[in-house]
Amino acid sequence: MPCIAKVAVNDATIHFDKLYSYLVPPDFSGSLWPGSIVLVPFGRGNHPRMAVVLEVGTEEAPDPRLKSLLAAAPEKARLTPDLLKLVHFLKDRYFCTWYEAVKAVIPYGAQYQPGMENGKPVLKSRLTRTLETVYTLVGGLPEKPKPGARQIQAVEALRAGPCTKSALEAQGISSSTLNGLCQKGILKTEQRDKSLDLFADIPFDPQPLELSPEQQTAYDQLEQDLLSGQTRAALLHGVTGSGKTAVFLKLIEKTLAQGRRALVLVPEISLTPQMTRRLKSMFGSRLAVQHSALNNTERLLQWRMIQNGDADIVIGTRSAIFSPLQNIGLIILDEEQEHTYQSESAPRYSAHDVAKKRAMMEHSLLLFSSATPRTETYHAAISSRMRLVTLTHRYGGRPLPTVDFIDMRAELAAGNPREVSQRMVQELAANLQRGEQSILLLNRRGYQTVGMCGTCGHVLKCPNCSVPLVYHKAQHALLCHYCGHRVSPVPGLCPECGGKIVYSGFGTQKVEEELAELLPGTRILRMDQDSTMQKNAHEKMLARFAKQEYDILLGTQMVAKGLDFGNVTLVGVLGIDSLLFGQGFRSYENVFSLITQVVGRGGRAELPGRALIQTAVPDHPVLQLAAAQDYPAFYQQEIMFRKFSLYPPFCSFCVVSFSGAQEMEVFQAARRFAAILGQQFAAHPGQPLRVLGPTPMNIAMISGKYRYKLTLKCRNDAGFRTLMHAALDAYAAEKLPAKAGIALDFNSDGD
Repeated sequence: MPCIAKVAVNDATIHFDKLYSYLVPPDFSGSLWPGSIVLVPFGRGNHPRMAVVLEVGTEEAPDPRLKSLLAAAPEKARLTPDLLKLVHFLKDRYFCTWYEAVKAVIPYGAQYQPGMENGKPVLKSRLTRTLETVYTLVGGLPEKPKPGARQIQAVEALRAGPCTKSALEAQGISSSTLNGLCQKGILKTEQRDKSLDLFADIPFDPQPLELSPEQQTAYDQLEQDLLSGQTRAALLHGVTGSGKTAVFLKLIEKTLAQGRRALVLVPEISLTPQMTRRLKSMFGSRLAVQHSALNNTERLLQWRMIQNGDADIVIGTRSAIFSPLQNIGLIILDEEQEHTYQSESAPRYSAHDVAKKRAMMEHSLLLFSSATPRTETYHAAISSRMRLVTLTHRYGGRPLPTVDFIDMRAELAAGNPREVSQRMVQELAANLQRGEQSILLLNRRGYQTVGMCGTCGHVLKCPNCSVPLVYHKAQHALLCHYCGHRVSPVPGLCPECGGKIVYSGFGTQKVEEELAELLPGTRILRMDQDSTMQKNAHEKMLARFAKQEYDILLGTQMVAKGLDFGNVTLVGVLGIDSLLFGQGFRSYENVFSLITQVVGRGGRAELPGRALIQTAVPDHPVLQLAAAQDYPAFYQQEIMFRKFSLYPPFCSFCVVSFSGAQEMEVFQAARRFAAILGQQFAAHPGQPLRVLGPTPMNIAMISGKYRYKLTLKCRNDAGFRTLMHAALDAYAAEKLPAKAGIALDFNSDGD
């Protein structure tokens, strides 16, 4: 019987995202499975298009109109059954297209693309530079003619075993020397996959982990869950500096001893180097990394390393949750409260949810770790839906940093127009005299954030986005932080009335300049998106700060968490008020977390730490609770607000966004979808739903597309997803996607 493959096609939009049937040519018989990557003729023009096989079967009398598959990728590109389950999970849970789910699971470097060879469509790897030449010694040097010095050097280098061409060239041995030895039959060559060791410079130096009594108690509780062989979840909640990392390193050690593997997620690329060093020094080279700072070749080789079973530990950012790691015994989400665990592009998945799915698939322990956990996670823990393990004291009995507030209203009244208060400057100067280091947090990059006409009040905005342009002094240009639009030279006169443009606000660039003026000779390291664009910039900067080559580390939120520097005794927080009064139901939670985390960077060794917070509202309860590091009190306040206002964890929160080039069409599409939702849910009165909107999104236009939203308060269960899929199908049937693209985002911050 003819073999039929049902495939999901690349670039499918929501209104034709379905499985398409194709005949499997006899040549592919027995080599095609669910998860295989294939090339198919698509549409009236039979254009070659990428697809992934999701079902394979036979039919006695297939439709004679069925087309045949054109090509198939090698088996090594096939999605494993586990990854294929995650594709189905993403499709069902996050309302993305099939191939969007596939692309989330497979890193770019491991993907294939359509190509042509000899006039026929074929699949080609996106990367071709994954092979390298390896030389092996197979004979001895003749006595005559007398071998040259480089020939002798090459043979001696290869006596220990095969060596790559690049490694030999690094020793000064040229290609011509190697080729000559090959011609004489002394060496042989072969092409092998590159074995990329990203951690060759980190020595393997395992040290016994010494746990405090409190840490040991925490470990003992978690070990029970680890060894149970059942799917378990736990929250490790400890104050900053309490040694949470030591506890889960001990758990990783136990996991490996049991013959299982560990997956460690961190929220920021900047946190990867420190964690990687600790893991490599303790557990050796069977360690792989997955994050976006790797180039495509590096990501592919690391992915293949995991796929081949050569890695026992995988560490990375949220995308690492899709690593093809088998036999996972432990999954860790470090700093689990961070918003970076939520994808901002399709599929808009949460690493929390995918981690729960993988833990269920592998019967493993899922461990959330944070000093400031998400309200939903802590609520689940105290409601006994997961184990709660607490660390209430800093390791070694060190005290938490003392915290003081600087009232910026008083600074202004005293005639200080600068962004850095006099008190902050004095404390920084005192730290410098003592040879101690400081960290300053300002979660705003650039130099000045707003350009406004002093006559008519016109604000210089991006023509493509409804946001003000930010002045970047280093580039002497106005930049949009959303679409990248650039205005240079910087205008001095208003385009509306010809009045003078006054630039105000402040970012990390301006604070860096002020500090250089106020504290001449101070070595300042600025760490933000602008200064870390080069490869491995995070690691290099943090390494230099650790060596005390800098006095002050100034940065955005990437300096606020996970960093451990023993000589840091002063932490300063600037510009926090703009976040405190930001939009979204998580604004208080985000501020509390950010302050608590950055304050905790100080006083982590023998020297005591202190923190200064600049604010115009020093009496604000969230700031006071963050200063006291009192998470339980903050939780009680926050959970009352969530319950009263019906926000997670008391409901699911879904933002349905609409975008398009014509504002009225986008608005009408959003309004029509709201009506379709009403019709679907009216027939099922037992399914709870509240629909708010449509309203413009907080940023009403990005990259020339207008944006509206519906806010849904719902119960995200199978019944809800069934009805939502029906509503999306009805939306597509009315050809509304042509007017406004649609996306769903669960448990976002409201935008």
